[in-house]
Amino acid sequence: MNERKTILNCLKNGTLFCFASGLVGLSVIILMDGRLGGNFRSSQSVQFSRDESQSSNQLAGIVSELNTCFTRQWDEEGIKPAELADDLLIARRLATGLTGSIPSLEEIRELQSLPTEQRTLFWVNRLLQDKRTSDFLAERFARTLVGVENGPFLIYRRRRFVSWLAEEIHSNQPYDSVVGKLITATGLWTDRPQVNFLTRTINEDMEPRKPDPIQLAGRTSRTFLGMRIDCLQCHDDFLGNVSLGSSEVPREGTQADFHALAAFFHQPENSLSGIKDNPAAAAYRVTLLGQTEHNNIAPAVPILPELLDDSIANPREKLAAWVTHPKNRPFARVTVNRTWAIMFGKPLITPVDDIPIGGPFPEAMELLVDDFIGSGYDLHRLIRIIALSRPFSLNCTTDEPTTSGHIDRWAVFPLTRLRPEQMAGAMLQATRINTIDSTSHILTKLTKFGQQNDFVQRYGDSGENEFQDRGETVTQRLLLFNGDMLSENLSNGLNVPARLNRLTDNQDSTIETVFLSTLTRLPTDEERARFCINPVDSETAGERIADLYWALINCAEFRWNH
Repeated sequence: MNERKTILNCLKNGTLFCFASGLVGLSVIILMDGRLGGNFRSSQSVQFSRDESQSSNQLAGIVSELNTCFTRQWDEEGIKPAELADDLLIARRLATGLTGSIPSLEEIRELQSLPTEQRTLFWVNRLLQDKRTSDFLAERFARTLVGVENGPFLIYRRRRFVSWLAEEIHSNQPYDSVVGKLITATGLWTDRPQVNFLTRTINEDMEPRKPDPIQLAGRTSRTFLGMRIDCLQCHDDFLGNVSLGSSEVPREGTQADFHALAAFFHQPENSLSGIKDNPAAAAYRVTLLGQTEHNNIAPAVPILPELLDDSIANPREKLAAWVTHPKNRPFARVTVNRTWAIMFGKPLITPVDDIPIGGPFPEAMELLVDDFIGSGYDLHRLIRIIALSRPFSLNCTTDEPTTSGHIDRWAVFPLTRLRPEQMAGAMLQATRINTIDSTSHILTKLTKFGQQNDFVQRYGDSGENEFQDRGETVTQRLLLFNGDMLSENLSNGLNVPARLNRLTDNQDSTIETVFLSTLTRLPTDEERARFCINPVDSETAGERIADLYWALINCAEFRWNH
């Protein structure tokens, strides 16, 4: 405990090295066999499939064009970008951004067996085949689609909805098709999980009990169009904050614009057989501000009305066809912006769901939008392109002072704090050798589920506004220092810290293993010298190794995605 107090005092300085001098008493016996040390290799051979090699060739053109876009801007503004990051750091970024965890020691050793130039593409392809990725992305997208609350229990199953969305993402269904299924969903929320997009909005205390067109209009405009027009629910746009129409002929938004969008969702009703449309439903009516009588509001779209297909009779089917129309660029634009934000921790345009109809738009965004539409809304392809882009591979700092220009122009990788579930996933994975994934033992998965949920509840969920950094609280830091999840996993005799104490006495391999398991990098020579002090007797070695894990997991480097 004295050693941990010393570490805590030194951690206040914000660096890893400053607390190393407090570890003179933290002698570590490095106990390692070939499986944990540098000789470890996955039992599966590493080779590229035909699809992976083809994807590399197919992506070369758009990745090169995207990189040229950024480098041209840097040159024009005299910005010197950061150096390229280490490939293991890039692997960590991809893992935290796509799976909500860090690479396992098992995965790191497999990556190290590959030629350097193949690692990033191999890794992103591997992650896109991994259920952890589709599960994590589904949760991230579900936050904007249905929120984070459980909603009306009898007619809403959030977990079923997220599982369905994960299956769609895992099988790489065209994203326009996924959105079309959400907008037009019918049936029961149990056997047709996409219906939960609608039932989430039902208020059980109000009559009639039907999906709320107001809430659905708000979700549709933000999530599928990147437009915040919620304020138009009550009044016209008096401040010039909502621009509708088109980029060529913009106009201020009106209250009628919002309710005309809501009118597309007026027919769905809830019945014993689930959600179904009632073509005989009365017209959508609302009393506009300044008027005394109800007005019949016909369904209409706030932008690009020429893209509406009047041959489609069903209002929701007509809306779905309009939302996902290839010429409706706001749909592709907001999807690109959100995917970029998930991977970088920061969107191309902020806020992520408020993109002006008239721009200006970053050139890089428009390139990605063109490719996303041209690929048939291939979400996996979009993720690969972003992962292979130069901004994603840059360090988070430069040799010269990092300016706002570096940050705004993506000349450095943005430093972002790990989300609560990312922190929990990283902590759990760091103390294990093998990957915690869908193939893990059922007890391992249940343990992770319980511990992660408890940690997120205590740490604090970021809610729907997930790209807004609220800073770190004292309570959150204390939870990391003294929380049950970390202490239990460090003291568990089946986890890495305890197992290291029962193997060989190779000092360098053990220090390397601890750093790779926690920070996804090799220790520097200075760190090796500071942490490798003197051998200790076997009775205390396990506790001291656990202390080293605890120190690295609690350092600032572990808590940020960089």
